[in-house]
Amino acid sequence: MLRIDRLALFLFALLPALVLAQTPAAPASGAASGPAASAAPQTAEEQNDLKVRTLEERVSDLKEKIFRTKARLMNLQEMVIGGDITTGSKAVLVHRNEMGSSFYLESVAYALDGAPVYSKTDVDGDLEKREEFEVFNGRVVPGNHQISVQMVYRGHGYGVFSYLEGYKFKVQSAYTFNAEPGKALTVKVVGFEKGGMTAELKDRPAIRYDVDVQREEPSARAPAPPAEGAKK
Repeated sequence: MLRIDRLALFLFALLPALVLAQTPAAPASGAASGPAASAAPQTAEEQNDLKVRTLEERVSDLKEKIFRTKARLMNLQEMVIGGDITTGSKAVLVHRNEMGSSFYLESVAYALDGAPVYSKTDVDGDLEKREEFEVFNGRVVPGNHQISVQMVYRGHGYGVFSYLEGYKFKVQSAYTFNAEPGKALTVKVVGFEKGGMTAELKDRPAIRYDVDVQREEPSARAPAPPAEGAKK
């Protein structure tokens, strides 16, 4: 009977410890509650899918950056070459051929502030036989602008100058002009022979720039249609 009493007392004393052992421990501070976080992909296929998704995201981001850059460049080009119709200036570039019969004009190329505005290669005399024509007629922002020109001539000799046949003469030149607000500026780009009869034929092809500035009339501010061969 004494043994039973002692066993009962022992169990009674041990009961709080047993209850405490059965109570679930509280989650540690900062530990995630609910289902455990998903494990990282373990299979080769899952890893490959993850790499593909990451690459697609990078490509998409790169395309977006390229699109934004292109839009900025287009806006910049419009500002530099297009100008503002209310505060800008009108610029007209005219090509004129004053070369003698010893030089046959094969091609011309014009650029304004680095942007091509006109290029043409002679076909059956449609360039060589034109004495004068417009290559650019539009608006530009006020300030300095640069014209770049390249003309290619072919020697056209006869008699004692027959040796000129087949020779090519490439003439390159650049000119900077200042566009003033409310002004119409015309630059006539003239291919001519310099040096007179005493100069060697190879030194004769040259380019000069004849400039005329007039106050622009409001009714004349509508741009003219582009010349044949002009860049759109």
